[in-house]
Amino acid sequence: MKNILRSLVALFAVMLLAGSSAKAQKIGYVDLQELMQLMPEYKKANTDMEAFGKSLEDELKKMSDEFQKKVADYQKNEKTLPDAIKEVKQKELQDMQGRIQEFQQSAQENIRKRESELLKPIIEKAKTAIAAVAKEGAYSYVFDSSAAGFLYKPDGDNMLAKVKTKLGIL
Repeated sequence: MKNILRSLVALFAVMLLAGSSAKAQKIGYVDLQELMQLMPEYKKANTDMEAFGKSLEDELKKMSDEFQKKVADYQKNEKTLPDAIKEVKQKELQDMQGRIQEFQQSAQENIRKRESELLKPIIEKAKTAIAAVAKEGAYSYVFDSSAAGFLYKPDGDNMLAKVKTKLGIL
């Protein structure tokens, strides 16, 4: 649904631009996702994200292993435990399970936040280079072809090679 909406917005913008001005306006496009994936900073950020995710995953595994061990211990001794101790053990297991779930949610939030922090300067650098190339090439408008969902894109208006050159990416 989002892609259809983006496509319609992009198509509407192009039609509006074409019909609203008598003078020819140069329109270009760049696949921002592809550009970012080619940037060395992105590769480093991706490596950092993988390491960050791995550390959280390792911690979650420790917590889960400890929980499983306590569940197995409880099940093994359940028939011999007095009711009062059973209740305490069950409460302990429920609390532990709650902490694991809270950790999972917190980890997901931390991953999203970390990803945003790492990608923000990369996106800004890419946009700055795109703006410079657009200005040099006298482009009136530049669309992100990864988000716009163009139905047709002439090769001549693809600015990716020029932006890669501007960023020093071979």
